[in-house]
Amino acid sequence: MAAEAHGFDLVPAVALLGAGVVAVPIFRSIGLGSVLGYLVAGIAIGPFGVGLFQEPQAILNVAELGVVMLLFIIGLELKPSRLWTLRRDIFGLGLAQVLICGGLVMIVALIAGFGFKVAAVAAMGLALSSTAVVMQILEEHGETTEPHGQKTFSILLLQDLAIVPFLAAVAFLAPGAADPESGPRWLEFVTAAGAIVAVVAVGRWLLNPMFRILATSGAREIMTAAALLVVLGAALTMQVGGLSMALGAFLAGVLLSESTFRHQLEADIEPFRGLLLGLFFLGVGMSLDLSVIAARWPIVVAVVVAFMVIKSAAIYGVARVFGNRHQDSLRIALLLAQGGEFAFVLFSTASGLFLLDGQTVAILNAAVIVSMALTPLVPLTLKRLLPADQKSFEGIEMADGLRGTALLIGFGRFGQMVSQPLLARGIDVSIIDNDTDMIRAAARFGFKIYYGDGTRLDVLRAAGAENAKIIAVCVDQRDVADRIVEIVQAEFPVAKLLVRSYDRGHTLHLLNVGVDYEVRETFESAVAFGAAALRQLGVPEEDVAELMAGVRERDAERLKVQQVEGIFGGRGILKTEPTPTPLTPPRRESQPLSEETAVVAGDSEEAPDR
Repeated sequence: MAAEAHGFDLVPAVALLGAGVVAVPIFRSIGLGSVLGYLVAGIAIGPFGVGLFQEPQAILNVAELGVVMLLFIIGLELKPSRLWTLRRDIFGLGLAQVLICGGLVMIVALIAGFGFKVAAVAAMGLALSSTAVVMQILEEHGETTEPHGQKTFSILLLQDLAIVPFLAAVAFLAPGAADPESGPRWLEFVTAAGAIVAVVAVGRWLLNPMFRILATSGAREIMTAAALLVVLGAALTMQVGGLSMALGAFLAGVLLSESTFRHQLEADIEPFRGLLLGLFFLGVGMSLDLSVIAARWPIVVAVVVAFMVIKSAAIYGVARVFGNRHQDSLRIALLLAQGGEFAFVLFSTASGLFLLDGQTVAILNAAVIVSMALTPLVPLTLKRLLPADQKSFEGIEMADGLRGTALLIGFGRFGQMVSQPLLARGIDVSIIDNDTDMIRAAARFGFKIYYGDGTRLDVLRAAGAENAKIIAVCVDQRDVADRIVEIVQAEFPVAKLLVRSYDRGHTLHLLNVGVDYEVRETFESAVAFGAAALRQLGVPEEDVAELMAGVRERDAERLKVQQVEGIFGGRGILKTEPTPTPLTPPRRESQPLSEETAVVAGDSEEAPDR
């Protein structure tokens, strides 16, 4: 009463926060994940629980911003070049999933006796999956960068794009003439295209200068406000254009993925994203109409079982056709079997256009929510079906509070050798790796390796990157190394950065971004091997030293040329002609390499110089 007397009722806010704070830790502790905890908490405090909230849709309208911010953060992780590499999965695997799942669901609905229009709308809605639920599960289990995580994300992205033509199809199926006040259909497409162009233009030419100006002010809260403005502004622009708000936020994130402020933006948005996404799951739980389930539970159960089985089987089959392993295909299929949040939008629009009656919408919405509530059980199912692929952290210590003078990331064959001179000198070295089997194997030899993903800013902080004088990136994956380099240069510029290069192309990239030191992972061993070959042929030691010094000089000279001219630069510097003996000068100048010969020399992406 006192709170209401002052014009603000704190009971709803306290109830929402309290429900999440109580339920989520309990469900996570028993291995069911935070999503199911939020859903159950929402049911408990909603209109079909204790009744603290009677209009869950109002909560969902606000909490949808959590999904928007989730897509923005995902976009920040995807540079346009990386997004381009996913095109086959997005427009191949993703499109096939939507078309095949939607077609099969529609066929089953027609066989069950539903009319064509009802079956079509139901099929479109149930073919979509929940980006919020699935990405949250992948993040909690650290699987967003795993092969099945990348494939799953690609399908979800295509589904987010599909909502636009689906809404247009629903309008086309609606009985009667189109609303004269809505304007011609071509105008809607022009408006949508204009919204996309506006977001791209602002993201490409205005955002970076804006953030540079704001950064000079030194006001952290202004940077946070600007980050929220970018997300909500992009979402609003897309909404005005008749497109998905989440798609607008994702596009803005991709456009800012190469910005020097990317990590700052991610840190500013993350707290809001987590809180609003939790609120979204609470709202979904509140929306579960238990009276509909109680009155028509056989129908709801039949719908849930039918479409989840159809989607699982279809997605598994499509994933296998596209060359994915059985384990990855099974993971993708089970993770995407549920309905998604965009189904609510589609069914609501269809209801407003008199394509679906209220009872059908209630049953379909209940089926979607039940399927979303079942999805957090997928990791437990996979643990039983695929026990060999599950990581065990028994005996593994997480990186936390480390303060070594040197931070070494990656402890494979390369990292092990790098550690030896540092440890022999008595330097305090902190070592992290994300391979639990390797960490256990190293422990048997007396090494203390901490578990940590070097591509995460919070892990690098916990591993002591702020205090380290040098950071040695010894991982064997180029994209992972590049991601670590980006974070370190942006967040820990004082530390000297030493990087293991994958091949010559990677070396050129690292030189261009300005790391303090790089070395191709096979360069020194190849030089030593070549020197040994000369010795075995009887070449005097002083001549061996001179020849190998020449190899190093020519390699360094060629790298300088390639930094300007590209990977095919400096081809004439290579020794490509055989000579009678190692000591006899070449009879004629080396000829430039043909494109075919360049493959042998290692200047092709198909056969990289390692």
